[in-house]
Amino acid sequence: MKYIFILFIAFISTYCYAQKSGDYWNNRLQIVSFRLPPPPIGYQPKLKDINGDGKPDVIYSITRDSIPVMWIDDDGDMTWDDFEGDTKNDCLLIDRNRDGIYGGQGDLIIDWVDTDGDGKADMQFVIEYPKVCTGEVWPNGHYMIVLDLDHDNIFNYIDWNTMQLKSWDKVGVCDFYTDYSGHTAFLKIHASTYNMEDLRLNWENPFLFYDKDGDNLSEMAIRILDSTKHVDSKLPANSFVNQQVNGVVDWVSIAVDMDNDNGPGNEFDFDMTIGFQGEGFNYMDQVHKINNLRGLAETDTFFMDARWRQLDELIYPDHENAWDLIFKRGEWNRVNFVWDEDGDCKRWERVEFYEPLDPFKTGWKGGGVDNHKQSDASGDRGEWDMDNSGRGKLYVSKFDGRIHLYGAEWGCWRIDQNAEYYQGWDRLWFGLDKNPNRFATVKYTDTDNNGFFDLIEYDMDGDKHFETIIDLRKIGVNDCCELIDISSFAYKDFVDLMQTVSDNMWNNALKALKVAEKNDINTTWYAKLKQVLSTQEKYQKGYWLQYYLYKDLEYQFSRSQDEKALKNLSKAYYSGDWDSMLR
Repeated sequence: MKYIFILFIAFISTYCYAQKSGDYWNNRLQIVSFRLPPPPIGYQPKLKDINGDGKPDVIYSITRDSIPVMWIDDDGDMTWDDFEGDTKNDCLLIDRNRDGIYGGQGDLIIDWVDTDGDGKADMQFVIEYPKVCTGEVWPNGHYMIVLDLDHDNIFNYIDWNTMQLKSWDKVGVCDFYTDYSGHTAFLKIHASTYNMEDLRLNWENPFLFYDKDGDNLSEMAIRILDSTKHVDSKLPANSFVNQQVNGVVDWVSIAVDMDNDNGPGNEFDFDMTIGFQGEGFNYMDQVHKINNLRGLAETDTFFMDARWRQLDELIYPDHENAWDLIFKRGEWNRVNFVWDEDGDCKRWERVEFYEPLDPFKTGWKGGGVDNHKQSDASGDRGEWDMDNSGRGKLYVSKFDGRIHLYGAEWGCWRIDQNAEYYQGWDRLWFGLDKNPNRFATVKYTDTDNNGFFDLIEYDMDGDKHFETIIDLRKIGVNDCCELIDISSFAYKDFVDLMQTVSDNMWNNALKALKVAEKNDINTTWYAKLKQVLSTQEKYQKGYWLQYYLYKDLEYQFSRSQDEKALKNLSKAYYSGDWDSMLR
């Protein structure tokens, strides 16, 4: 009884303390902060009628740690009993630095917009200003607009414990809190609105996500950039004049989940990215009207830069028009291609591109193919058409049965067979950067400039020297292949292509098994590679099973000094014609 009494007293003390403190319960706890903490119990917000119609238009209140906040009513439904605004058509200003200016330097603004009047927000504007105005444009602030096109009411993610925009926070490997999944889009620039000349435009303008099978996940993503233009060499590169977008897209990436194997716990699984650079295309005719963004004109004085609140249109290529604008209007002078061969990329953006640099150097800004900080240190295959001679077409090669970029001068596959490196979405964040000291490399070169790779070099022991060089012409293999024009592709065409490639890869592996067994190779060593459960496994294991059996056969024929068999083997393997050794 005494023990129960002590527990009761402890409970009452804790309860009384909580009531006394009055703070909202989810305040700096070690769990996710999904919402703005409302004011403490007992705090009385101040409501004000701005336009003299007898109804409140503004709420002055506080959130955690007495940070001042302001709610502006943009749809006329605020009442005198409200202690916070709504998240369907109101605007929230957070005075993070407590300087008494709600929409100024160092502050955060979130504006929800119900464009169709159905009582749910369809757009969300997030404006984040840096602590001080440095005079440099980039990267100082955020101007980001999320379009909720699939009406799931998911927008951007704010960490309310820090009052910061954190669009990259996630559950598990790639279930992001920000709405990158499904049929959705956003527009964004890492700059403050006052450093932008035309707020109808943006830098990532837009980022489009496509849900092609209706599972609320993204099977494709198209990133469209209106790069800032340096127009005055006499002024600093990061000045206002030299950091403006101008309505011309000059960089595009198209990421595709080729086998449509995303799902819960594997929300993003893009396999391939193809990208275009050049003069691009003008998109100023891609106008989208905005309804209901404009609030009370009298509230403009609360904002350091109220121009974005006065917009009645945004200009950007949308889901329906982006593809044709890229392939029909775009003028490109370079094409980039990357394939996630080790299957460990979980980026919401794309499989990050490799760069046409040193095959053996590693690390961010290290001068190697993984020079980009968001690329895989090892495991991807990059190819580059530096003059757009191939016009973005693809082909399935005979020598490895894989999809390659037509017109590429060269390419590089940095092998990470067990996906030991990267395994996520950004290797430099959260201290996850890990670069391999030794890795296998395969280099591809088009030596005769016909658009197809004909020289394959292997450094399989990782000593940074190519110990095996295969010239397809010398072994009698024609490098020319049927071209694949993706300019008219729908998503299903990509999936069908991947299915065909994987099926052919696996069928060739089964034939290689027959050739090996015919020549008394013990294939039980490779039992693990013989079991496939998916399209991706047919692709991955089919390639490796062929490679191991090819090398075992090569070893056996070398032991017996059978030069004819060696010659036939090389031609069979690099032409994908194992049947020639079964006749």
